[in-house]
Amino acid sequence: MTETIFAQPFEPVGCQSCRDKTQLPFEFTMAFQPIMDLERDRPFAYEALVRGINGEPAGTVLSWVDDANRYRFDQACRVKAIELASRLGLAALPECRLSINFLPNAVYRAETCIRATMEAAQEFDFPHNRIMFEVTEGEQLRNGAHLKSIFNEYRRQGLITAIDDFGAGYAGLNMLAQFQPHVLKIDMELIRNLNDDPVRQAIVAGIALVCQKLSIDIVAEGVETSAESAYLRSMGIQYQQGYLFAKPGWETLPLAR
Repeated sequence: MTETIFAQPFEPVGCQSCRDKTQLPFEFTMAFQPIMDLERDRPFAYEALVRGINGEPAGTVLSWVDDANRYRFDQACRVKAIELASRLGLAALPECRLSINFLPNAVYRAETCIRATMEAAQEFDFPHNRIMFEVTEGEQLRNGAHLKSIFNEYRRQGLITAIDDFGAGYAGLNMLAQFQPHVLKIDMELIRNLNDDPVRQAIVAGIALVCQKLSIDIVAEGVETSAESAYLRSMGIQYQQGYLFAKPGWETLPLAR
């Protein structure tokens, strides 16, 4: 039986319930940071990043999340990201995706917990097949089989899956061996000064080769210099994200065109 942190019986919540501010003891909003497709010179996706309504950073908002509200928060983040992205016109950008971080330890049953996401996509007229869910490799998983079941269900529903912060967390290649996402995002610490570091170059080249063989798109995170970006391009990594291109925009889509 899959481990769960939720009380029984489980009651799924829909889109309206997730948007109800009374369900959480705090309010939040989203900033959006582009993931650039440098070959096409346009955003490949926008990552939705949680922020407080008074400008509090993600770490502050996440410190308000506990076992009592983790499920509600995870569900509300999905709906808020879709609602804001739709209002800001993301769906009108050619083939551009909306990337949403999710907490696998906050998902009870994937087929049930995805309902609010699908309802929100329908309500706000956002193509569900352009929603990408990122799971951070830095979150220690209680049950690897559970995450695999989530990814399988999301694929079945036509959603895009991604592993975030690859190379910085608990599972590494073991996670990739268990399930293969559509997208893999290399952690910024492996990108830093990549152009001058043969060790990082070898590691990133190895990850890129694995992704190529598994038909996984690869994104370099935390790109801050033109030298880093150019070296990544020389390795064939065209999807890049970082301050070199744009900082997260509070309730805006930087570089949208």
